[in-house]
Amino acid sequence: MYLLELAGDDDAFARCEAASACSAVEPLAPGLATARGVTERVRGLAFTHAASRLVGTCEPTVADARTLLEAATVDLQGTVAVRARDVRSLTGVSTSAAERELGGVLTDRGYAVDLDDPDNELRVLFSDDCCAVGWLAVESVRDFGDRAPTDKPFFQPGSMDPLLARAIANIAGARPGARVVDPMCGTGGVLVEAGLVGADVVGNDAQWKMTNGARQNLQHYLAEAPPAGPVADPGEFAVVRGDATRLGLADGSADAVVFDAPYGRQSKIANQSLDALVADALAEARRIAPRAVVVGDRSWADAAEAAGWRVDSTFTRRVHGSLDRHVLVLVGV
Repeated sequence: MYLLELAGDDDAFARCEAASACSAVEPLAPGLATARGVTERVRGLAFTHAASRLVGTCEPTVADARTLLEAATVDLQGTVAVRARDVRSLTGVSTSAAERELGGVLTDRGYAVDLDDPDNELRVLFSDDCCAVGWLAVESVRDFGDRAPTDKPFFQPGSMDPLLARAIANIAGARPGARVVDPMCGTGGVLVEAGLVGADVVGNDAQWKMTNGARQNLQHYLAEAPPAGPVADPGEFAVVRGDATRLGLADGSADAVVFDAPYGRQSKIANQSLDALVADALAEARRIAPRAVVVGDRSWADAAEAAGWRVDSTFTRRVHGSLDRHVLVLVGV
C-alpha cells in the first residue's frame, strides 16, 4: 500500500489525476490518499507531491506516531531523515518534535541521519483525525513555475497555468506512447504539458496566430530546451491550422482529446454560435478518440452526452470571483 500527498485544496480532483499514475486510489484524510500501486508517472503529476510506501496510520499525535514506528519493521540500507508535515495546518502538531522523536527511534536502531541527502526519507503526515507514516518512494517534479504563461515564447492573456494544464493532460491519459490531440490548442499550453510527460501531441487551431505561437512554444519546450522533467524524452509534436469540427485525422487515430472551449455565452466564431461549435467539436473528438477532457466557463455535459460521450466526472476550478472553470472527464459510449 502507498501513501499519496495531495496538492491543492480539491482532493477529488487530485485523486482523479493521481489515478493516471496509480492504482486503486482512495481518500484517507484531507490532503492524503492511499493507492495499491504506483508507477514512475507519479513524477509527472501536478496535484500529487509524493508517493510513499505506507508504514501505517494512527491518531494524529507525536506519541502515537512514535509508537507506530517503534512497532514497525525497518530494514533499510544507508542513511535516513524524517520529514514531518501538518497537512493544511489542521492539527497544530509540532513537526519539529515529530522529526526529533521519530528520528530518535531510527538512530536507536543504528541508522545514521543525513538531513541534506538521505538514502531513505520517512514522511510523517498529520491530518484531520489521522497521522500517516511512510517511506518516500517517488516525488513529482515541481518545475511548473519555470513555464509561467508570461515567460513562454508566445503568450496570450487567459492562457491556462501549467499546473492545471499538466493535470488535465494526465487525466486525459498523456504518457509515453499515447497520442493527444487539442483541436482548439491556443498557445499550446496543455500540449506542452502532455508532451513533457512523453505523449505525442497534435495541435489544431482556426487562427494562424495561434498555430504559429503554439508551434513556437512546443518547439521550445519539447525540442530545443526540454527541462529535466518527468521523462527522459519528451513526445513529438505537430501543429496545423484547421477547423475543430472537421479534423484531418482518421477515425480512432488518437488516444485522447483535450480542449479549453472558448469562453462567453454570446461568442460568435466564424459566423458559428459557440454552442454549435463546441457541440460539433465534441462530436468530432468522439470520432477520433475514446476519451476526452473538456474545460469551459460552463458545463458542456449535455452537449457531450448528445455527441456520444458519457460524463465520467466533473470538477469546478475557481479562477477568480467572476470565473469558474468547469472540467469534464469524458469516455466514449
